[in-house]
Parts: sequence; C-alpha cells; structure tokens
Amino acid sequence: MVHVPYGTCTEPSYVAAAGHDRPVRCVGCGHVRTDVSYLPDLEAYLADLLRNRERLATFADADSWAKSEAMPADDDSNRVRRLAQRVRQGLEVLSDEDRSQIQEAIMVVRRTRTVSLGMPRIRQPLADLRPGRTAGPTLMTNG
Repeated sequence: MVHVPYGTCTEPSYVAAAGHDRPVRCVGCGHVRTDVSYLPDLEAYLADLLRNRERLATFADADSWAKSEAMPADDDSNRVRRLAQRVRQGLEVLSDEDRSQIQEAIMVVRRTRTVSLGMPRIRQPLADLRPGRTAGPTLMTNG
C-alpha cells in the first residue's frame, strides 16, 4: 500500500513504483482505501468541488474554453461522493457504543494529521520592519 490523499492505494503498479508516476486523481478510484477519520476531509473536498462548479457557472463573461478548463469534472465529485457514502454506510451498521469509540479514536488520529487538497495559497509578504535598512549584508574588510 502507498499513502495517497485521504487514504492508501492498493493499485499494483502504483505500489510497485513506490507511489511515483501516479495521476493526481486518486480520490475515489477503486484502488483507494480510506477510513472514517478522513470523512470530514472528504466532505469538505466535495463541498469545495461543488462550490467551485457553481461559482464558475456564474461567470457569464468568461470564454467557454476557460470555464471548461477550470470546471471541476463531474467524475471527480461523483467519485468523492461515492467514497464518502461508503464510509457513512459503514458507520451506520455499527452500534452506538462502537461509533462512540471510533469517534474518540478519530479525534486522536486527526490531531496528528493534516490533509488539504484545496487551492494553493500564497502567503502575504512579510512587512519590512526596518524600512531604512539597506538590503543584503555589508562586507567588512580589514584595511
């Protein structure tokens, strides 16, 4: 198994390649194995896909080719939706006590893991705290 976003992948050629040369669209593929601890992330990712789709649909002035390039694929949201549904169905068959124990374990696991497949963010440049200072180090010579 190889770690991928929201779980692990069991696809033989991907595992043999130690996780290299795999397309990004692993989420929801038949080889991806996930667990209930990823459910909030899967649901948030699905909401982002759907929100982006709606947002792009409102751009009346955008060229059609630009909208189609930026539009999340229906297959992506359908795969994520099916994956999240499988996890929820697995939870439904458990007893209340088992679900409670799982929720406690999830809290522990999620404290140590971060997953984000959202849009990359660019940090704002830091303010120059000493605006009068010249850039770069000063070379000192003995002379």
